[in-house]
Amino acid sequence: MTDTQEAATEAADSKAPSRRSLIGWGGAGLALGAAVAGGTVAAVRSGDDMDPAAAETGAAVAFHGANQAGIATPVQDRLHFAAFDVQTEDRAEFVRMLKDWTEAARRMTAGKAVGDGAYGGLAEAPPDDTGEALGLKPSRLTLTIGFGPSLFEKFGEKFQIADRRPAALADLPQFPGDNLDKTRTGGDLCIQACADDPQVAVHAIRNLARIGFGTVNIRWSQLGFGKTSSTTPNAQTPRNLMGFKDGTRNIAGTETDRLKKFVWVADGDGDANSAWMTGGSYLVARRIRMHIETWDRTSLQEQEDIFGRDKGEGAAVGKAKEHDPPFLKAMKPDAHVRLAHPDSNHGITILRRGYSFTDGTDGLGRLDAGLFFLAYQRDVREGFIPLQRSLSAKDALNEYIQHVGSAVFAVPPGVRDKDDWWGSTLFSKEA
Repeated sequence: MTDTQEAATEAADSKAPSRRSLIGWGGAGLALGAAVAGGTVAAVRSGDDMDPAAAETGAAVAFHGANQAGIATPVQDRLHFAAFDVQTEDRAEFVRMLKDWTEAARRMTAGKAVGDGAYGGLAEAPPDDTGEALGLKPSRLTLTIGFGPSLFEKFGEKFQIADRRPAALADLPQFPGDNLDKTRTGGDLCIQACADDPQVAVHAIRNLARIGFGTVNIRWSQLGFGKTSSTTPNAQTPRNLMGFKDGTRNIAGTETDRLKKFVWVADGDGDANSAWMTGGSYLVARRIRMHIETWDRTSLQEQEDIFGRDKGEGAAVGKAKEHDPPFLKAMKPDAHVRLAHPDSNHGITILRRGYSFTDGTDGLGRLDAGLFFLAYQRDVREGFIPLQRSLSAKDALNEYIQHVGSAVFAVPPGVRDKDDWWGSTLFSKEA
C-alpha cells in the first residue's frame, strides 16, 4: 500500500470523527483539488518526495514511511528546532514518552489537535492541546526525531542501549575557528519541526515539550526562516543572508540514487549493533553566526570572489548560468564553492536543509543573524567532518562567519504504520 493509499484508508476509518477531531482539522480545506468528507486533507508523498502541487495547498505530508519525513521532503518555509536533555533514568518512562510523542506527531502532521483537543474537556484539568494551531492548515508540517551521542553515554546502561551506539554517530571534533556556546550545543535528542506556517511549527515543539515535561526538558532551540537550500528539482535556488544562492547542486528528493548513496543508512553499514539505523540518516546541526555588518561593507567583487559565483545569476566564475558546471580552477584557491565542491573533497556529498535566523542583537548594536545549518548524510565521518576540516582551514568565507553552536544526531528510520513508534528499532530488540 502506498503512503497516499494509507492516508486515504486512515481517513476512511474515521467515518464518524469526534467533535474535537473536527475542530483539530478546522480550516484544513481541500485535498489537492478534491474535497474529502469530514474536511480532512490528504497526505501526499511520492517516494521520498511530495507532489509539488501540495506545496501550494497547505496539505499534509504523510507521517508514515520507510524514512522519516523532513529529510528529503521539499523544504518548507519555516523551522523550529529543539534539542532536549533527558531527565529520567526509567527506561519504561522514556519509551512511553516516545510512544506518546509519536501519536501526537501523527495527529499534528495531519492537521489534527493533540489528544482530545484544546477545549471541551474536563474544566478542572489542562487541555490536551495548547490550541494556538486551531483553524490552521497542516502547512506541510514534518516532525523528525534524532538521538544524540550523549543519550548513549549517559543512559546507555539504564536504557539498555549501551552497545547500540553506531560508530557513525561520532562526536564532532573542535574545528579551527569554532567558538561554541555550550548552551546552544549538544542534546540527548532532537526534534526538527518544519512547516510553511511558523505558528504550526512552534505549536508542534511546544506540545511535544509539554507532553515530555518531567521526562525531558528543552536544552536549546532555534527558530528559522527563509530556507537556504532546496530539495525540489527545478525550483528557484534560495538565497542566504549574504545574498548569495545556496545549494545549487543540493540533493533533490526525487534523486533516489543519490539519496541511497549519500543520505540513507544501508543494511550492512557499520556493525550489527547499528542495524537499527537502516533507513535512517545522520544529522549535523550548526548555528553559524554571520558578521553581517562587516559583510555589508565588503565590495561586490570581493563578495563574488569569496563565494566563487556572481551574486545576480549565481553562475560560477566564467559561466553564464547558475547550473552550468563550474570550472573550479577559474576560482580563487580559497573560494567557498571551490573548497566545498565534491570534486575538491573526494566526492563528499551531503543533503543540506538549512535556514536563516535573526535573534535580535548582541548588545553591541550588531545583528545576531546567520545560518542554521542542517545537513543529512550516511556517515558523519565520511561527510561533514572531513568537509568542515577542509573549509575551516582555508575558506575565505571564514572571515565573515563563526560557528557558535553544534550538535550531531542519529535519525532513525521512519515510522512504518499506526502501530509503530519513534525509536522502536533502537528500543525494541524484536523490531
